[in-house]
Amino acid sequence: MLNRVLVTGGNKGIGLEVVKKFLEVDYEVIAVARDFSDFPIKNNPKVKTIEYDLSNMKDLKTLVKEVGEIDILINNAGYMQPKYTYDNYPLEAKEHIMNVDLYAPVELITLFSEGMKKRGYGRIVNTASIAGQIGHPDIWYGIAKAGLINATKIFAKLLGSHGIIVNCIAPSPVETDMQKDNSEERKLEFKKAVPCGRFAQPDEAAEVIFWLATDCPEYVNGTTIDFNNGSYVR
Repeated sequence: MLNRVLVTGGNKGIGLEVVKKFLEVDYEVIAVARDFSDFPIKNNPKVKTIEYDLSNMKDLKTLVKEVGEIDILINNAGYMQPKYTYDNYPLEAKEHIMNVDLYAPVELITLFSEGMKKRGYGRIVNTASIAGQIGHPDIWYGIAKAGLINATKIFAKLLGSHGIIVNCIAPSPVETDMQKDNSEERKLEFKKAVPCGRFAQPDEAAEVIFWLATDCPEYVNGTTIDFNNGSYVR
């Protein structure tokens, strides 16, 4: 194993907590995000930061080349746009969110899995959302996350025989910067549906992602872990 992990959206929120988890076990971490100005561990020699906007699909191969070989890929970057309604969603906004939340993760899996196949080992974890399971007012966010859940199933079948395990986590709302775009009324409504009455903390989601990326058995493959405190019981 290379003990190298790439975490997209690794500058804050869930991604930052995932970065910290891997540093605890002495991994070399590559964090990709648009802005690292407030990154609290930028001086850690075990962390390489790459500023990149994942809506830029055409230069992803260049990004992959800069990152180099990895044995773990955490497709964590994502965002929503609740200011738009289904009947008033600009084309550019649709394209941007689909690039970041679905197309880029799929392309990164495709590109990085080539090296993983040669070595016969890899772990890939995708951060989806409960929005991809139950529907979401931000229609294109929900569509993208539903696609990512399905992509997890597909790649588990395509890559499993090569020693590559692909799984997914579908969180309900987490206390991150993403919540700043939600109204207080909507956040209160979400919390009413959660038995414990609160949003998840980023480090709680990171624990699940870290397990999927490291210690989970090979037979946990193509799975989406529901991370919602029983607010969506299937």
